Amino acid sequence: MPRGYFITFEGLDGSGKTTQLRRLAAWLTAQGHTVVTLRNPGSTPLGDRIRSILLDSRSESTLGPTTPLAEMALMFADRAQSIAEVIQPALAAGAIVLCDRFTDSSEAYQGAGRQLGSDRILSMHSAVCNNLQPDLTLLLLPPLEAALARARRRNQRHASDQSQPTDENRFEREPDAFYARIHAAYQQIAARDPNRVLTIANNDAGDNSIDGIELRIRTLVAERLATYAADRRDS
Repeated sequence: MPRGYFITFEGLDGSGKTTQLRRLAAWLTAQGHTVVTLRNPGSTPLGDRIRSILLDSRSESTLGPTTPLAEMALMFADRAQSIAEVIQPALAAGAIVLCDRFTDSSEAYQGAGRQLGSDRILSMHSAVCNNLQPDLTLLLLPPLEAALARARRRNQRHASDQSQPTDENRFEREPDAFYARIHAAYQQIAARDPNRVLTIANNDAGDNSIDGIELRIRTLVAERLATYAADRRDS
């Protein structure tokens, strides 16, 4: 069976990437594709436990602060598990895999945000993930201020809901300078690997509504899938 296709979504919290991933999954399914979705961290029993440690600010009351290196190591433990348990089996079965965050997030958040450096992150990716690379990365990069405001409003609403088991607000408490480093790192990643990373940024010429961005993503993905299918026929 031909190998499937691996697409990741990247961007700051509040960029709209999760919404767009769900919309793309629904559209691809309607087109007859087999689609598998997941998120990093999470989507495996181990990953969900790691997610509760890394994202829930309440976990610090019992575990204490997580050091940057420990944070990086836990992110990669989650990623290695999701590759073995979800991503590789789905690709082997010919599915389109849509993943909400992957190693680009670690390079941006831990490498730049926590200032651990890109080299350390990329070395971990090579060692722990066997250097698995997405076929396509969709980077949603709205203006920094807009993304931060949206993410913080959302997480404040979530944190105030006592029925929720977690608040996933740990990163959103970081200062603006932390996110400025992340935003810049994403731009550098896109410039370094323009064939893989396609940036979806707000611009004056395009429709920046949720529906407008969805249409832009559909167009890009349809073109890439057509090229991928043609290359397989020719090989």
